[in-house]
Amino acid sequence: MSMDVYVIGLALHPPAKRIIDKRLEEMVYETTRAALDDAGVSRGELDSVVLASSDEFDGRSISSMLLAMPAGAYLKDEIKVADDGAMGLCLSAARIRSGDFHLGVVASWCKSSKTDVEGFMRQKCDPFFTRPLGLNSTVTDALFAQAITERWGIELREVNERVVAAYQRASRNPRGMNHPVPTQSEVSDSPYESTPLRQAHRAPMTDGAVSLVMASGAWVDRHRDCRPMARLAGVGWATDGYQLGRERLSGMHSARIAWNMAMEQAGLASAAEADVVEIESQTGFHEAAYVRAFGLDDHPGLSPSGGPFAQNPYFCSGLINMAEAVLQVSGRAGRVQHERARRGVGHGCHGFAQQGNIVAVFESVEG
Repeated sequence: MSMDVYVIGLALHPPAKRIIDKRLEEMVYETTRAALDDAGVSRGELDSVVLASSDEFDGRSISSMLLAMPAGAYLKDEIKVADDGAMGLCLSAARIRSGDFHLGVVASWCKSSKTDVEGFMRQKCDPFFTRPLGLNSTVTDALFAQAITERWGIELREVNERVVAAYQRASRNPRGMNHPVPTQSEVSDSPYESTPLRQAHRAPMTDGAVSLVMASGAWVDRHRDCRPMARLAGVGWATDGYQLGRERLSGMHSARIAWNMAMEQAGLASAAEADVVEIESQTGFHEAAYVRAFGLDDHPGLSPSGGPFAQNPYFCSGLINMAEAVLQVSGRAGRVQHERARRGVGHGCHGFAQQGNIVAVFESVEG
């Protein structure tokens, strides 16, 4: 059954290592305002607003009390998801598919610089069994790296090459940070953070925000002057178990489930039928694992944006990947535009060692 859900506008806030000249409310307002302008609709026309944010990353409890209105939710039906920015797109699509909503915004943001990320991640551990071990995102990513390296025989040289290639792609992205491109020796000689994970293997965190305007097919049909950017052809998500055993770390079960669900809905048999696949590779090990789990070996359209190595507002990096996929299929990706991109996949992950995964497939719209 057709998803009959469209993206009709979007905006990304210019990223920075630290955005200190704007309050979070200002970032969210400016990004959502720009997305509405891009779609050619007013806030008054909205019937749904989905907020995708984390109180811990925002550094305030019940942050939606302050950020709902800047995101356009004043006197609107508003709902929030706190898993990951990309989950906001899933929730917005589900609301539209219910038939009760027809025009909505999904907004996500993250000032990674405001928060002790590793301190926050430690608090996600079970207080009696795992927290005393000192687990955080660095350590669990390292455990993941060890497990997938053993499972697939991944060599460190491949990981280093993937990091350099990601930075090279990111350097062409007009919406990225334009980080300097390291050499392979600079990557391989950078300090260890947790074996085998080195500092340069990890995508640098940034501040940023993203908003997408989504509409039902019925709304698009009633507004003949609307020119949708993309149709959401398929979406899938899954969450794996919490315990970090070998099979949980290396099996990539939630990633495969989310990928297969989205591809089946979109009617695609394999990754070869997608022109662009934007994956959330928080480290070079993540990319090496995902290309194997998704069947992306030698795929010519692998993360042309550079993914998190271009910009990485940690909580909403997955939704930014989806925005990049939409820009690709609408021909608006700029210097990283993939030639004749008609189907684009966006991917996000969250939790310890990619516990949760979200995949969305977008198609270009004719006429």
